[in-house]
Amino acid sequence: MEILAALGALTLAGAGFCAWEVRRKEMSRWLWPYVADRGRRRLPAAGEDVHVLLCIADHFEPKAEGADIATGLSRVQKWVDEYPRQFARFRDADGRPPRYSFFFPAEEYEPEYLDLLADLCRAGYGEVEVHLHHDGDTAAGFRAKIESFKKILVERHGLLGRDRVTGDIRYAFIHGNWALCNSRPDGRLCGVDNELEILQSTGCCVDMTFPSAPDVTQPPIINRIYYAKNIAGQPRSHETGVTLSESAPANDELLLIQGPLVLDWGRRKWGIFPRVENGCLQASQPPSVARLETWMRARVQASPRPDWIFVKLHAHGAPEDAHEVLLGKPMVRFHEELAERARRDPHFHFHYVTAREMYNLAKAAEAGFRGAVGEARDFRVASNLNVY
Repeated sequence: MEILAALGALTLAGAGFCAWEVRRKEMSRWLWPYVADRGRRRLPAAGEDVHVLLCIADHFEPKAEGADIATGLSRVQKWVDEYPRQFARFRDADGRPPRYSFFFPAEEYEPEYLDLLADLCRAGYGEVEVHLHHDGDTAAGFRAKIESFKKILVERHGLLGRDRVTGDIRYAFIHGNWALCNSRPDGRLCGVDNELEILQSTGCCVDMTFPSAPDVTQPPIINRIYYAKNIAGQPRSHETGVTLSESAPANDELLLIQGPLVLDWGRRKWGIFPRVENGCLQASQPPSVARLETWMRARVQASPRPDWIFVKLHAHGAPEDAHEVLLGKPMVRFHEELAERARRDPHFHFHYVTAREMYNLAKAAEAGFRGAVGEARDFRVASNLNVY
């Protein structure tokens, strides 16, 4: 009886801890969709060709933690100096070096910062996209901030991209503090319910804000490439959507590409409870091929191309405490392991892509494109880097 009582107590304690962990990590919003989606999550079968489309979408904030202009400049200079030195020797299946997406916050703009980043991007190492932190804003204020920053990036620095048919400026977006469409319960760090509508009408081609777990802003839609549109009078419009390729998108719908969000049973807390894998790269979550297997298991895909797996990761790489993992040995080792993985398995191919290129590949898949990854990097939106 004592043994049974002890087992019962342990079971209750475990259940209590699980409930506490679910609340603490805001998992209740996405855990059931995750469980319901378990049939999709698997690694490619042996002998199955797979193309991993690897995009690092960095919330690149030189003035983070209250840094002054000079400190921010030194942070940017560090990236411009170290990125080619550390990574120029690596190549993907298309012969491209590692490519980085710098989502730069409009409110931290300094021309010197973007001049440096533009030079790095023109050397073939990445692209700059739009990031924004705001609070208590209005629709008119949000639109004005986006339009102003978009114009600066294009006219002053030759960045962003253009629609290959219309010539319109196009950009990718990440919302600061993950508060897209006023998604925080307290209404802070945004203020604008209809951001999807404004983003779409100002030339945004794709939002890459999520996942945000364990943040309270995490939507119940996970591991998806999907379309969403503004729902009048409501916040969190992106929490309802249509998966890419299920139907033709309407003109007022915005594409969202999410990163992986899964439970990692290979890394357990106290050897029992799975940890949350959210695609974040930081000192406590360095990149590795072991994590790559988990990212792939999320199966973020465009259904017409099941051989393409979209892996969108995120980081906050500008501050000094991120430099060691993102510019140092952990990232170098990751690229080495990727190359070794590809050498060992002729069915495994990896491609370094920017946010713009990832968008283009999703649209190519949607359109039924059957060619190689390298032929669709500019499918809908071409980079301005080759023009200015």
